[in-house]
Amino acid sequence: MKRPGTPQPDPAAFIQANLPISPVPSIPEIRLHTAGPASGLWRLAGRGEADPPPYWAYPWAGGAVLARHLLDRPEIVRGRRVLDLGAGSGLVAIAVAKAGAATVTAIDIDANAIAAIGLNAAINGVDIATVAADIIEGQPPATDLLVVGDLFYDPALALRVMGFLRRCQAAGIEVLIGDPERAYLPQGELSRIATHAVADFGGGTGGRAVPAGVFALSGKAEGEIMPGGRAATA
Repeated sequence: MKRPGTPQPDPAAFIQANLPISPVPSIPEIRLHTAGPASGLWRLAGRGEADPPPYWAYPWAGGAVLARHLLDRPEIVRGRRVLDLGAGSGLVAIAVAKAGAATVTAIDIDANAIAAIGLNAAINGVDIATVAADIIEGQPPATDLLVVGDLFYDPALALRVMGFLRRCQAAGIEVLIGDPERAYLPQGELSRIATHAVADFGGGTGGRAVPAGVFALSGKAEGEIMPGGRAATA
């Protein structure tokens, strides 16, 4: 934990000084500030229970597969309003902007992620609106497409996210999910659109390439999400 009285670093200045810029594996069109072994990330992220983990500092497979897919299929986002939920580094939002979306909004609960998104957007020459908030208990946002990368690693979060995504779909919003089939991905409610091999810095893979999928909601709810991505029916 930070020592008492230790000042909180300025997030943007810390990221610029300690997280080098490098191309994203499998997605060389995009460069990001990415943490390494010597980044001292704990000085910014903290080590207390209330401190959000620094997921934004690494490209995860769920975001990487969405970014790869949307760069390869720009017609999916061209001219549309797109919102990136749990945006982390901004990888998917940057890909969407590069692919020609009309507007792009990146949302994350971590203020450090918001700082990183601003820096990463500038590196890649795109404009992204950022919002630091938890919106998944609220009403569907004003957007045409909602993209969600790697938010199914925790059972409680997965349930909350799926409830929100169902409400968005009911409101006429298209939903695309990127995930390497982590434990709580509700595959019974999803239709696979594509699979790509992408590097994954989450899930204990150490950055190795893993197969990850792009999914759409199937429109049917099958009950509570269970370990292994199964849905329990009532």
